[in-house]
Order: sequence, then C-alpha cells, then structure tokens
Amino acid sequence: MYVHSAQPALCPHIEWAVAGVLGVPVDLTWTAQPAAPGTLRAQAEWEGRPGTAAAITSSLMGWQRIRFEITEDASPGVDGSRHAYTPTLGAFTAVVGANGDILIPEDRLRNVMLMAAQGRVVLEEELDRLLGKQWDEELESFRYAGEGAPVRWLHAAV
Repeated sequence: MYVHSAQPALCPHIEWAVAGVLGVPVDLTWTAQPAAPGTLRAQAEWEGRPGTAAAITSSLMGWQRIRFEITEDASPGVDGSRHAYTPTLGAFTAVVGANGDILIPEDRLRNVMLMAAQGRVVLEEELDRLLGKQWDEELESFRYAGEGAPVRWLHAAV
C-alpha cells in the first residue's frame, strides 16, 4: 500500500480506515512528500485474505485529497489486483496475474474493439485507459519521491 500524498490532518483517519479493514491497529510512518509540498506519504506491506486491497481502496477513495495505490498479489486460485486513486482521475482497478501483468477481460476488449470499429472511441486511447496509463503518468513523480522511505509490515486479523 502506497499513500503517495495526503494532507497531514487526514493521516490518522487513513490509519483508522485501514485498521478497520485489517482488524488490527495501524501506525504508519509518515514522511514529507517532496512531489507535493505540505503533504505526507507512507507505505506499508500487508498480508490478509483475498479482497483486502479492494476493501482498503473502498475505505479510502471517498477522500478527495489523497493519492494512493494498493496492490494485492495473486494467490492460489485468486488473481491479484491493482487499485489506484487520484483526486483528478478518481479510481482505477485492474486484475493482475501471477506474473504482475494487468489482465483485461475478453468482453472488455471485444467491447472496446466494437466501439472503435463504430468510430465511437480511439482504440489506442481506450486500451491505455484499460491499462491505467493516465494513473501511472499522474502517480509517477510521487513514486520516485518515495524511494528510500521506510516500509512497515501490517498483518490482518484472521
């Protein structure tokens, strides 16, 4: 989980929201975010049952002034997921395979190809949207600003 930027007043609320999902107290280490002066960043590794990333995302995305990414690795019988949120773009969610690639469901690809053939969308732009390109571009400067930041491990109550 990467909280790329948050207003200082929101930090305890973010911790409470994550704790509410994980079922254990959460105390993140917050550091300055140079990519957005006046904001803070934190990151944590977590372990929990499948679907935890989506639950954390749901609990955080109602707040307009944060940027975050949460990934959940694939586990036996369950694909992984990637969730990103920015104030300007809103939420992005994708299925992630065991090798880390974004997996786009067949029906979504067929729909995009049909809309492109009908001239309703530009195929390349829609594929970029399905891959989360805009979110990657917006979050890239925030990712680099966090290199070398402390990482905390969180363990969900089972």
